[in-house]
Amino acid sequence: MERFEHLYWWSRDNLRLHARDYAPPEGRNAAARPPILCLPGLTRNARDFDRLARHLSDAGWRVLALDLRGRGESSYARDPMSYVPLTYVQDVEALLEQLAVPSYVAIGTSLGGIVAMLLAGAAHEQLAGVVLNDVGPELEPAGLARIRGYVGRSSSWPTWVHAARALAEANAGVYPDYGLTDWIAMAKRLYRVSNSGRIVLDYDMKIAEPFRLPGNEAGPDMWRALDQLKGVPVAIVRGERSDILSTDTATRMAAELAGAELVTVPRVGHAPTLDEPEAVAAIERLLARVAAGEDRVAAVA
Repeated sequence: MERFEHLYWWSRDNLRLHARDYAPPEGRNAAARPPILCLPGLTRNARDFDRLARHLSDAGWRVLALDLRGRGESSYARDPMSYVPLTYVQDVEALLEQLAVPSYVAIGTSLGGIVAMLLAGAAHEQLAGVVLNDVGPELEPAGLARIRGYVGRSSSWPTWVHAARALAEANAGVYPDYGLTDWIAMAKRLYRVSNSGRIVLDYDMKIAEPFRLPGNEAGPDMWRALDQLKGVPVAIVRGERSDILSTDTATRMAAELAGAELVTVPRVGHAPTLDEPEAVAAIERLLARVAAGEDRVAAVA
């Protein structure tokens, strides 16, 4: 049973974009709280956040899980060179304009975290809180090389079990504790059934074109972008086995952002799924800080 409504908006270059809109249960009024925007990784989509979104909406938050352009139910771009972080920022800004909300919380995984940092530079005052999931201003070359090795490579499988086994073979070191049920669940987040009945990746293969050019995976100066999060409640989540966010970079991020919380998810690589107990607890603590701040503002008003 779906717990969300479909939300659509238009980009500045006339692409129809999609998000899942998870509303709190009837009787829980989230009108006074900023909505939560969940921004997925490079090859991922809104389905990645379903368990987290259900949990947070049950706690009284409105959650919007986005399909970035070229993923999930969002339209594919006519120009593949628009598959870059600055364009994704513009797409999110178009949604925020449509929603007309004064503030929001961003939860960004990998590429989604880069988008969140860039959004802070565009409109710092709108960010009520940020979760950066396994991403930072510096990305490890080994991890980038690994991602470039598979992104944009089209494959198909006859069944979900076949797709799950392929995922397990490629990602056993990222999620060493996963069983077949976990891999099938991941496959259903990452893939879709094509018109021919085959299981295929649920993104435009052309997203690989700009990503394969060095420097297009992020912005020009991401440490400056991170600086824009100063004064904003921040949680940094890192997978213990991550090959994208190093321990040194994560520690420096926490030091640069006074009050930021750094949480490591054990026995997980890039990237945590954010339904791990450590990640959920960190997000709940951050949202408690956001809610307390909103309550203080309301009391003063």
